Amino acid sequence: MTKRALISVYNKDKLVEFAQELKNYDYEIISTGSTYDLLKENHIEAKEISEITGRRELINGKVKTLYPDIFAGILADMNNESEKNDINQNNIQLFDMVVVNFYPFEETASKESEETELINTIDIGGPCLLRAAAKNNKRILAVSSPEQYKEVISDLKEHNGESSLKLRREFALKVFEKTLDFDTKILHRLSNRYEEDADNYFSLNLKKTKKLRYGENPHQNANLYITKNTIDYDILNGKELSYNNILDITACTNILSEFFDVCASVIIKHNTPCGVALGKDIEEAWSKALDCDPLSAFGGIVGFTQVVNESLAKQLSSMFLEVIIAPDYTPKALELLQTKKNLRVIKLNTSLEEYKNYLNEEIRITPFGTLIQESDKGELNKDNFKVVTKVKPTQEMIEDMIFAWKVAKHSKSNAVVIAKDFKTLGIGQGQTSRVDAFEIALNKACDGSKDAVAASDGFFPAIDNIHVAAQGRIAAIIQPGGSIKDDDVIKTADKYNIAMITTGIRHFRH
Repeated sequence: MTKRALISVYNKDKLVEFAQELKNYDYEIISTGSTYDLLKENHIEAKEISEITGRRELINGKVKTLYPDIFAGILADMNNESEKNDINQNNIQLFDMVVVNFYPFEETASKESEETELINTIDIGGPCLLRAAAKNNKRILAVSSPEQYKEVISDLKEHNGESSLKLRREFALKVFEKTLDFDTKILHRLSNRYEEDADNYFSLNLKKTKKLRYGENPHQNANLYITKNTIDYDILNGKELSYNNILDITACTNILSEFFDVCASVIIKHNTPCGVALGKDIEEAWSKALDCDPLSAFGGIVGFTQVVNESLAKQLSSMFLEVIIAPDYTPKALELLQTKKNLRVIKLNTSLEEYKNYLNEEIRITPFGTLIQESDKGELNKDNFKVVTKVKPTQEMIEDMIFAWKVAKHSKSNAVVIAKDFKTLGIGQGQTSRVDAFEIALNKACDGSKDAVAASDGFFPAIDNIHVAAQGRIAAIIQPGGSIKDDDVIKTADKYNIAMITTGIRHFRH
């Protein structure tokens, strides 16, 4: 019985080689338009689809395949007597494979094209053909990407020229994933053009990549899903990442990306920072970060902006850590770390500078509805950055304040960060009272708070925070400002000779 493949593709990469391989397995090829022309130019025998439909292409090629005989040849269930009789009585040719890919809608949309050009790249026939083939995957193989050609040929070779049910099912799911993605992009792009509220629709095309051992707690099931906008990383050692590990390395990398161009080290515990520092080299950065809260660092997640060397690896391997994440490791360093069987060693292939481009939306699903917001990418700028006290901070203080401010941005509210010499001395976070957060940070810092700076993620609602800062001999404070008590807060800071900068930017993180 003759095997037939319907081929109609926009992206013609690898097509000639693929079609020739199909011919080697005795496939008759039916094709359209420019696809047919390409095959003929390369001396690959094919039939033009008009030989089946009895019509030439209509309305500038918009209608080539949308005919009953084509779809009957794809959708027919030959185990159904009624359908089988229809096929035989009407002399309809059956298809065994449909090879289609879509017009470049997203590429056209990204170029801010004219509406007519954009509309013309909304593919109609392609999705219809693929969906029909995917629906009838008991008999038909739906091929939706040039990247699948090699796998198709391998499967045909293994099964004597026939496609396997396993591959047909796998490719059918790919089709529905692809058509969903295509339709979602159309909806988003057109809604942005047609509606005043561009945020009326939001969709996530998620693909399950693995089942996790459990969620935040052992009694909770959890899976990991990815999108096309997922960063690139490798696990070089240790067990698979857990649910909590993934949250922790995200928190760690978020902070590392703030300091991508310097030597920085970050220590995370329970999704919150417990030590952050910059150094002249990566070892100094680690030593300073660890000194902030060595007790909390036990069993923590640590990250680095630079390559981990052998000397640093010796220090890291001497203590219990869950995960290490860095842009790379020297061979000797990796060899040392891999002696610790359970230590997860992660190589971040996506650059830390580029990483911020992956942080676009934050999503929380609640019983009251799903919340979607832009990621917090608020940065200090000269227009909002104001010295509001009579006492002016030194340049060294300002640099420490900016450092502390970036750490506070990633600490849980209410948050206060005490820092000096590009090193966190104490972090108070997750408190219902800002005074409590300040006191916890000072207790962590101990005597180190003298002449240090403090950063607050939110404004000071009262002067009691300034009294606490004065008791800790804090030299300068950076905070958003905007409280009705701002005047009193500033006057109190002046009373204690504490320099203060307001930023106009709040960094709540709940």
